[in-house]
Amino acid sequence: MSAQNTPTPHIEAAYGSIASTVLMPGDPLRSQFIAETYLEHPVLVNNVRGVQGYTGTWQGKRVTVMASGMGQPSIGIYSYELYNFYDVKTIIRIGSCGSFHNDLHIRDLILTQGACTNGNFNAQYNLPGTFCPIADFHLLKKAAELAEAKGVHYMVGNILSSDVFYNDTPTHESWMKMGVLGVEMESAALYATAARAGKKALCICTVSDSFTHPEEDTTPEERQASFTDMIEIALSLAEE
Repeated sequence: MSAQNTPTPHIEAAYGSIASTVLMPGDPLRSQFIAETYLEHPVLVNNVRGVQGYTGTWQGKRVTVMASGMGQPSIGIYSYELYNFYDVKTIIRIGSCGSFHNDLHIRDLILTQGACTNGNFNAQYNLPGTFCPIADFHLLKKAAELAEAKGVHYMVGNILSSDVFYNDTPTHESWMKMGVLGVEMESAALYATAARAGKKALCICTVSDSFTHPEEDTTPEERQASFTDMIEIALSLAEE
């Protein structure tokens, strides 16, 4: 790693201005909320395309929070550049998801052990089979311990990273039958990128809506600013 590769096409931060642990929400406004609410002395280090990234400290640990945008291609770009050009060691995705499980309700957490996908992100690796993108075990284990200590209801398991939000031929019942806990749009690409770079990743998702409890829902404002259990657990996982 060296400063000669930075800034990148998508990140204007100077080399060294991004911490070794990055919290990565999808929404730039959630990135701003986390920085202003939790970090001491946050500094805006990236705002290319409005994808806000801030570096500050939390309980004495240096942390960066930077948005990923929506979808596997977007998080694939940002995580690749962070891992390979900024020497980031750990990325923790903190996002929202739809629940497939009857025992998961609004604001419950999914700690994503593995990420299924209907996308084609992993085709780039030319593997002679099917790659199964998974979390870093030690991050996953510690996140579960922190959730237990906070009394937060969570489940650990597979999630679906879908390339389709509006689906004319819904397939959620098929994934539900395989025990998949919920759906979002980024985890599989992050886990694959981390594996390829030899780095660490974890995805923590807060349930924002439910396929089994359709009467439950959250507003964009709530998703932006109220998923604090997930944020605090992710901050506690920062290693620097």
